[in-house]
Amino acid sequence: MTTFVLADVLTRHRVVPVVVLDDARDAEPLAMALTAGGLPIAEVTLRTPSALESIAAMAQVPNLIVGAGTVVRPDDVARVAEAGARFVVSPGFSPAVVRACREAEIPVLPGIATATELQMAVEAGVDTVKFFPASAAGGPSMVKALSAPFPDVRFVPTGGIDDGSLGSYLALPSVLAVGGSWMVARKLVAAHDFDTVTKLTQQACDAVRDLERKAS
Repeated sequence: MTTFVLADVLTRHRVVPVVVLDDARDAEPLAMALTAGGLPIAEVTLRTPSALESIAAMAQVPNLIVGAGTVVRPDDVARVAEAGARFVVSPGFSPAVVRACREAEIPVLPGIATATELQMAVEAGVDTVKFFPASAAGGPSMVKALSAPFPDVRFVPTGGIDDGSLGSYLALPSVLAVGGSWMVARKLVAAHDFDTVTKLTQQACDAVRDLERKAS
């Protein structure tokens, strides 16, 4: 874990699929669909009983980086790390979760939605945060406003972002990547429509490349 730099991975891929898996048997084909589409990274949320088993299955897929999302208790950190998660994401800022991640030497993206929460994260030594829920909490304009007094902090906005809005976030210098579920929608996974997952993933990667070309 000590050689794994999450910020480098986020900068390279710019989009993190946020996955809710109801059946762990879907984990491997979903991972294969994502990698085929060009995004070998995923955040599996701890919102279902199959989450840990799903993380373990995806961790076995070559070249895929799997993380655990919705980590809200310190005890969850050891469980997801044992399952194979290589990073942790929280919906809010918890000093206890951050400490547990540091003890486990696993990168963490704590969630923030306000300047107060962001200042608490900075005081705890965090320099990259999840901005959540991004759309409901003010969107790109809020990220821009928060980055002004905290110029060294980098953001990963998540929540309500889709292929039509990711560009407005990724255009901000303070944004490393965005999290989104549009390419891994629950209904697509339940229907085993992994071809569509791959197609939507490819479209997201193409959109990122287009943005980078325009910016260069």
